[in-house]
Amino acid sequence: MKNMRRTLLAGMLLSAFAVVGCGKKAEEPAASAASEAAPAVAQAAEYVVGTDASYAPFEFQNDQSQIVGFDVEVLSAVADKGGFKVKFVNTPWEGMFATLTQGDRDILSSAITITDERKQSMDFSEPYFEARQLIAVGKAVTGVKTFQDLKSKKVAVQTGTTGDEVVQKLLGKTSSSIKRFESMPLALKELETGGVDAAVGDNGVVINYVKNNPQHGMATVEDLQSFAPEYYGFAVKKGNQELLDKINTGIKAIKADGTYDQIFNKYFGTK
Repeated sequence: MKNMRRTLLAGMLLSAFAVVGCGKKAEEPAASAASEAAPAVAQAAEYVVGTDASYAPFEFQNDQSQIVGFDVEVLSAVADKGGFKVKFVNTPWEGMFATLTQGDRDILSSAITITDERKQSMDFSEPYFEARQLIAVGKAVTGVKTFQDLKSKKVAVQTGTTGDEVVQKLLGKTSSSIKRFESMPLALKELETGGVDAAVGDNGVVINYVKNNPQHGMATVEDLQSFAPEYYGFAVKKGNQELLDKINTGIKAIKADGTYDQIFNKYFGTK
């Protein structure tokens, strides 16, 4: 009887171990299947941004050669809200628009004024900044109170900008009184040294330069009658509506939650 009980007990224990063992083997494939079924995390698209980093305070290089500035912070915030990433690449103004057409850049962010002519070859986001042309004059220059007073003066501009365009209308496209430079700081440097009587450029850049170089005694002249408001936009390749929608979504979001105002106040003071 004892032997029979021992035999029955041994059989029951073996059955129990077999059930436990089978249970463990069944769990492992289930865990593996669940792991395989887990969805992959989508990676946010990264877009290459062309910017002429010589246009403080909108885009410039700091002491660590990093591209920083108002436009950089605004577009970075826009990208965060729009669900994409951006990589800024220093790109000379002359030839910048060609990099967009050729596909070397996905976005242009460089204090670009939205104009009808430019809209023929690229698409623009909703405006993110209002600007005007502003006159800077040298310390020895007198009698300049309006834009019309520059008719007898030598004027420096940045090539291909709206400042260049308005001065051409006043002095003539081929006038020898217009001196063109590849960047606005170079145009203002020419004014510092007395090579020209005045310089015309976007107000944000001119004010920033004059403010940070007080030793040269330059002054600014505002002419609201001659200079209409201009609006900056981010440019994308013609027809790239998907990217344009992402940018516009981000612009709307940062204006709604106060992010835009924080960045604006950092660079230009309270509106």
